[in-house]
Amino acid sequence: MPIALFALTLSAFAIGTTEFVIVGLVPTIAQDLGVPLPSAGLLVSLYALGVAVGAPVLTALTGRWNRKWVLLSLMSLFIVGNVLAWMAPNYASLMTARILTGLAHGVFFSIGSTIATSLVSKEKEASAIAIMFTGLTVALVTGVPLGTFIGQTFGWRATFLTVAVLGAIALIGSALLVPKNLKQSKPATLSQQFEVITHPRLLLVYAMTAIGYGGSFTAFTYLTPILEDVTGFASGIVGVLLLVYGISVATGNIWGGKLADRHGPTSALYIIFGGLAATLFLLTFTAYNPIAVVITLLVWGAFAFGNVPGLQVYVVQLAERYTPHSVDVASGLNIAAFNIGIAGGAWLGGHVVEDMGLMHTPWIGGVIVLSALVLTRISATLDNREPATA
Repeated sequence: MPIALFALTLSAFAIGTTEFVIVGLVPTIAQDLGVPLPSAGLLVSLYALGVAVGAPVLTALTGRWNRKWVLLSLMSLFIVGNVLAWMAPNYASLMTARILTGLAHGVFFSIGSTIATSLVSKEKEASAIAIMFTGLTVALVTGVPLGTFIGQTFGWRATFLTVAVLGAIALIGSALLVPKNLKQSKPATLSQQFEVITHPRLLLVYAMTAIGYGGSFTAFTYLTPILEDVTGFASGIVGVLLLVYGISVATGNIWGGKLADRHGPTSALYIIFGGLAATLFLLTFTAYNPIAVVITLLVWGAFAFGNVPGLQVYVVQLAERYTPHSVDVASGLNIAAFNIGIAGGAWLGGHVVEDMGLMHTPWIGGVIVLSALVLTRISATLDNREPATA
């Protein structure tokens, strides 16, 4: 594998860290900036909205640009966003910085797979994509707990400065190692993109993605205050528990992919959405016991991200059937749907905390995930009614 792939992997690591590390810093930021907990939680929502907007819109606007220059521009925007977050004097400026960084994130993962496959021969394309996305998985396992530790020890601004430095290293690596003459596919026309966002079967999968992923984030956004205020863990221990959660996420992601390969995406999603909903309901009761909550975290992590491979494979399969000219666009829109779910889940969680209380977020998240399970059943029924095309 070419060494340029590792520059992309480091970029994915930095981007994944800055997206999810905020979960461990919500109480710290709220206290330092003097804002309510739900307002600090909105920093998760606004970042995810930046990703959701950036993925389809900016990818379309930059479709004819040289891929390397788009990559370098994105990483520069990512660095600027994190430096602004480091320097942010108040909540409004931090919010602006998060949105800017989210825009860079959205386009990076839209074009990153294309760049990765351009660097290798055709028989190694899947492995190249897997190596790049390893950066995102490693961020969940190590970057998030490490960033949380830095933020709790040296202040939350130090976390964003550290991520900006990682982004600068990735930018230099990409500038030196990624070739200029990358192959570039023909951009989808506006009519083709419109077809992808209006086809009923694809819209159903986007809804499954947004609702199924968002339900988990209704509680996950406020996991740190639950562990500190309800379970009674010290802030230093929370970083270790996030590491445990991240390891479980990495394992669950692989398990979810194998389950989807073996039984098909909808069958896998039945199991994963059902297990995720049950775990969120269980957290409502286990959060009061340190041992029980750690076990619940392990199970939650396995289910929480286990749905990602099945949902992504499913949307590609349906796009190949119904909109074969815009499979890449459909895949990119599903990435946007994931982040719409994160934004909506975090926003709803904030209202639940404000109006009902912290410990109502898990069971409400479970109800939302059950809604995704119902949509999955509807989609599978439609699959069985419609004959498969060649």
